[in-house]
Amino acid sequence: MSEVIASTGAQRPVAAWPYARFLDVRLEGGVAVLPFAERLIGNPILPALHGGAVASFLEMAALARLDAEGRRARTIDVTVDYLRPARPVTTYAEARILKLGRRAANLAVEAWQEDRNAPIAALRGHFLIIG
Repeated sequence: MSEVIASTGAQRPVAAWPYARFLDVRLEGGVAVLPFAERLIGNPILPALHGGAVASFLEMAALARLDAEGRRARTIDVTVDYLRPARPVTTYAEARILKLGRRAANLAVEAWQEDRNAPIAALRGHFLIIG
């Protein structure tokens, strides 16, 4: 992975979001990174990351991707598909813009852990462009 991009516009909103700071989300290149922390465990029996933490991470990756395009946005709606348990390791996500209009955007985000070809979750979302 490349070093953390601290000076780009894409890093600033992630650092400004309180929940992103709590999760310790950061951007490396065009990839969002969620480092493992014990507090993220939702199912201690497996153990597996909490689904809400995974979904929030995916949404943050989408919003950061729009910010990298110079667009501030608010979430209209998202759908998250949980494809396999998220193990207690570092998680990565990459967002793709499917459609970017003047007033709305449609994005797809995919999250993985060790193997990029084995996604753990996917998000499809619609976002309102506000700036």
